[in-house]
Amino acid sequence: MTNPVLLDLTHTSHTLARTGIQRVARALQQSLGGRATTICHDRYAGAWRPLESWEKANLTATGVASGHRGARWPLAAKVRGRLRRCVGGGPSAATRRLPPSSGLLVPEVFSPDVAAALPALLASVSGPRAALFHDAIALKFPELTPSKTVARFPAYLQELLQFDGIAAISEDSRQSLLDYWRWLETPNPPPVTVIPLGIEPPPPIASRHAPSPLQLPVILCVGSLEGRKNHVALLDACERLWSAGTKFELRLIGLAHPQTGRAALERVRALQATGRPLCYDGPVDEPTLEAAYAGCAFTVYPSLIEGFGLPVLESLARGKPCVCSSQGALGESARGGGCIALPSVDADTLAGALARLLATPHAWAALAIAARARIFKSTDDYANELLAWLATLPRRQS
Repeated sequence: MTNPVLLDLTHTSHTLARTGIQRVARALQQSLGGRATTICHDRYAGAWRPLESWEKANLTATGVASGHRGARWPLAAKVRGRLRRCVGGGPSAATRRLPPSSGLLVPEVFSPDVAAALPALLASVSGPRAALFHDAIALKFPELTPSKTVARFPAYLQELLQFDGIAAISEDSRQSLLDYWRWLETPNPPPVTVIPLGIEPPPPIASRHAPSPLQLPVILCVGSLEGRKNHVALLDACERLWSAGTKFELRLIGLAHPQTGRAALERVRALQATGRPLCYDGPVDEPTLEAAYAGCAFTVYPSLIEGFGLPVLESLARGKPCVCSSQGALGESARGGGCIALPSVDADTLAGALARLLATPHAWAALAIAARARIFKSTDDYANELLAWLATLPRRQS
């Protein structure tokens, strides 16, 4: 590809949140570098445009988004956008002023506003147009998903039909999307391929050794607090172990969702009030996260369903065994070793797995060796693979 591809980061460039999709989008932008032109849909201008300097700064910011995942636009940016709308010749003219490109990549789950503007963008790109597909969790577990996401999701899956190809991040996600389109009897859907995500190599701070036997073992759980992440079952499992006299600390890191994470937050506070060794940090910056990985004995990721499950591989890449589900995309990530992969992540099963690792150092050591033996795809590898696939993708007839 001679010209850079257009990379739509409409949401990620306007938030400091570092949930899974934002982390993927940021890593992709960094790995692609000059091979991509980052763009967004400016809803105030009503047009697509390249990112401004303040938006690019959001992509590399190291701050923490405390309690807020949504997009934020400064007042000055809103005013500039409205002025552009008035004097710039309209949305179609602004879209025509996008730099030359060889294709389009959309790694985010786009909003209704972006979806309404997509046809103009797709028509302006002469090369292949592709989107990433992360998961179908809103279809499979609507009761554990934010209500706005559930209401929006069927339209989003229909809007994906406009692209020339879809890159699913796991085989489970690919099959979920194809099954949905098949159920709708969708004619001529775009091809869906599987390109698993890469992870960023861990920095040198990551510990490769077992914690001191004199220290209270720390079990780390990294992931946003929301219904499908199943923190309530994990907390129930840990309470059973604490009540039985098992000595360990549980540390939780992740942004709490105001709707579906409420039950987990209430359980955390109740356990802390009784004096249980439970630490909840909320969202943290990268150095704090790395220090948490370095200081833990192993990790647990009790999620019921994922599109991929980055925290599992990131734990293993740091030599830390992980307790997780064996189902769906999590099973795909656990398959290479280093995990206790469970057929169910209910409280009883989780408690048994955690107790075994805490009580049997040789089992921990064997899993740590298996984790360190694994070879992980990097984010650069992922970006290269994605770009190479895009170059082979033919344009579909509209």
